[in-house]
Amino acid sequence: MGHGGNVIVEFTADHRELEELFAQIEAQPVDHPRRRELADRLTAELVRHSVAEEMYLYPTVRKHVPQGGALADKELADHAKVEQMLKDLEDLPADDPQFNDIVAKLKFEVASHVREEEHELFPRLAESLSSDKLDELGRLVRRATEMAPTRPHPSLPNTPPANKLLAPGVGLVDRVRDLLSSRTATG
Repeated sequence: MGHGGNVIVEFTADHRELEELFAQIEAQPVDHPRRRELADRLTAELVRHSVAEEMYLYPTVRKHVPQGGALADKELADHAKVEQMLKDLEDLPADDPQFNDIVAKLKFEVASHVREEEHELFPRLAESLSSDKLDELGRLVRRATEMAPTRPHPSLPNTPPANKLLAPGVGLVDRVRDLLSSRTATG
């Protein structure tokens, strides 16, 4: 499953990529420096994914899905927990005992989030929107992902309009920091 489809296909492809990154981290020896590199990639992908969901998915769910407000609020609360974990993980070396603990907790939280979205939210979204609207959201999400931050910023707003105004600028700053620090955010 690849990118380039409607919003559900797009986010489902992200979910598989996140699962693969967790598997790659777990495949490394416990204190291997490669775990840190993979954790940086995981962080960048999770932050971009979350920003795109916050910019386009949850406002759409809130507006078009029955009881969507409660669904969106729960997902935003989950995002806040994950983002704080990513911030806690950000500067830990792979040989720090907390590193493995945070990665394990993060994997659990992300897996729970993925299950909820794929089994509850996505089917309800598909019932509530036309295929054209789902395709349009997919395009918006791809664009948002390209401009999104690559590092955790728990204090940034996670709802429109502020997130749509601030995320692209913060994303640019993050990409410059990534370049200057030789941190690989993708690939």
